[in-house]
Formats: sequence, C-alpha cells, structure tokens
Amino acid sequence: MRAKTFIPAAHVLVFARMNAPAYIGRFAPTPSGYLHFGSLVAALASYLDARAVGGRWLLRMEDLDPPREVPGAQDAILKTLESYGFEWDGALVRQSARHAEYQALVERLFNQGLAYACTCSRKQLDGYQGIYPGLCRDAGHATQNAAIRLRVPELSYHFSDRVQGEYRQHLGREVGDFVIRRRDGFYAYQLAVVLDDAWQGITDVVRGADLLDSTPRQLYLQELLGLPQPRYLHVPLIIQPDGHKLGKSYRSPPLPADQAAPLLVRALRALGQTVPQPLDGARPSELLAWAIGHWDATLIPRRPSLAEAQLR
Repeated sequence: MRAKTFIPAAHVLVFARMNAPAYIGRFAPTPSGYLHFGSLVAALASYLDARAVGGRWLLRMEDLDPPREVPGAQDAILKTLESYGFEWDGALVRQSARHAEYQALVERLFNQGLAYACTCSRKQLDGYQGIYPGLCRDAGHATQNAAIRLRVPELSYHFSDRVQGEYRQHLGREVGDFVIRRRDGFYAYQLAVVLDDAWQGITDVVRGADLLDSTPRQLYLQELLGLPQPRYLHVPLIIQPDGHKLGKSYRSPPLPADQAAPLLVRALRALGQTVPQPLDGARPSELLAWAIGHWDATLIPRRPSLAEAQLR
C-alpha cells in the first residue's frame, strides 16, 4: 500500500530531535471562536495523556483561516487554558507564521505532478456528496485563481485508533483528490497539520472524533513525504440534546473562568474517568494533579456523550 512517487523527507523538513522524550503531544485550537466544553474535553484528554507518561504537551494555534477568525479569540483561548490550570511546554506556535513552509511544499507537489490546479466551483460539485470527481485532474489549469488539489491513489488507508479501533477509508472512492491550498490562497488543514506535527516531533495526536475521517488523508501525506506516523486517539464528541455536536459554529457557550473546577470534573467524567466526590470542590491545579496520576485512556467511551445542562 505505497504511493508511486515520494518526496524525500530531508527535502521537506528535518524532524529528528536528539534526546527527544518518548511522548510529545499537542493541543491545536482554531480561533474561529472561543473554547467550549467540547474543546475542554479534547484539551484535557491530550494534556493528561501526555503528562501521565512524563511527556511534553505543546500548544499550536491553527489560525489558517483569517476570514473566519473571531477578533480576540486567540487571547481568550490562552487565558481560558491558563485559568483551567493547563501548562504547555515551549513557546506557542502559530500556523500563520509558517506560510512560507506550506507554500514551498505546495509548489514542490505541484511541480512534481503530484498536485494540480482546480477551478471547480461549489455549485459544480453539488451532487457529488463531497467526493471530488476529478473534473480538473487533467485539465492543466494555471495556479492563479485556482485551488490546488493533491492526487490520491486508488488505495485504502487504515490505522488503529486507541479508542475508536480500526478505521479504514479508500481515498479514491470515498474522498477523491483533496484541496491542500484553497482558491483564496489560504492553506488547507490537511497539509498544515501533517507538516507541523512532523516539524514539532509529535508522537501522539489526541483530538475529537470529528477528525477521524481526516486521518487517512493525513496518512497518505505522511507516506508521500516520508514523515513518521503518530499514534492517534480520537475522543468522542459531546452531543447536545438536539443532536448537534458542541462546536463554535453552533453557538456553543464559551467556558466561564469561574467554573473551571466543576467543568474539569464534568470533562473527566465525559472521558470515562471516575472522580472521587471530595475532588468536586478542588482547585483546577489539584484536579489536574490528581487526574494525571489516575489517567486511564482505556476508560474513554467510544460513542458520543450527551451534553449536560447548558453552561451558565
């Protein structure tokens, strides 16, 4: 299950780290809104999974989409994490500072024929159920005012998720060639996350299950670029009573600073951890210290959890 053409990793980046710890995790929020309870569950899982084994926990701001960014959201995210007791290692990384690296990779993929320009509009793609039909694959369009799509092989990619189990996806039939740079010039999540995880030496990716079906595309990019594959753990989504997942696009309430301790307890329970009753009144730092020592990822439920009452 190998792609026909590879780009040597040494031509893309140097990801090796001397004396690197065995575990490097990360939390990568998007500033299209404020942190909500679903964000807290994902952040907490990634934090505890790293700290429980003495690993590092990095923070990366995925500010790839300026038109959707909420003014002040980045600062609010950092303040919220601090008020909830999270401490990250090293400096915050912003993806907006890495455009040159993304552009260099897009150009290399395009020049080697592994990617191509696409001028398809959303209207043209209506009816294809999100699977790109290859309309521009052999059209030879110029890159100006066009998206750039990566050619995918007619292969199935699979991995074993630590919570969700085996996951398999046929890229050609179920996804099609996917965008790595948008028509407006902004870079796609799939490209940036793969490049940055390797650059930062990430060994373990812990994130929400809404990104489960993105992983095979990332596996292909990792293979194509000769980059290491992290371990994956996708935590269940938090579902509201009406069936919608908690998210920034659904007006989910932001995390209140004065409710840090009880919401951490709720998040731990959503992750299947049994929290002793006396800890209900503990400070955030005390809760996190206890949780690090008692973290058990095998208790995380596989299915979505129903959200509790609306945050106040």
